[in-house]
Amino acid sequence: MTSEYEEIMDGTQVGGTHYEKMKIQPAEYIHTNGLDFFEGNVVKYVTRHRSKNGAEDIKKAIDYCKMILKLDYGIDIDAK
Repeated sequence: MTSEYEEIMDGTQVGGTHYEKMKIQPAEYIHTNGLDFFEGNVVKYVTRHRSKNGAEDIKKAIDYCKMILKLDYGIDIDAK
């Protein structure tokens, strides 16, 4: 069964192969679940860290989580 996402996309990935073997593409998951920019980036970076940038991607995901905490909940975990 072909998803709407697969029909729209032609199976290519620009800029690498780090998502090729995934059963669900992060972009499809993000779109289908209506995630915003910050939430989508958390999904993207956590999903790809083992096959692309390792700890750097996890740090980016953490940074986006901090932004969500600050913007949505008024919590600044870095405040002293």
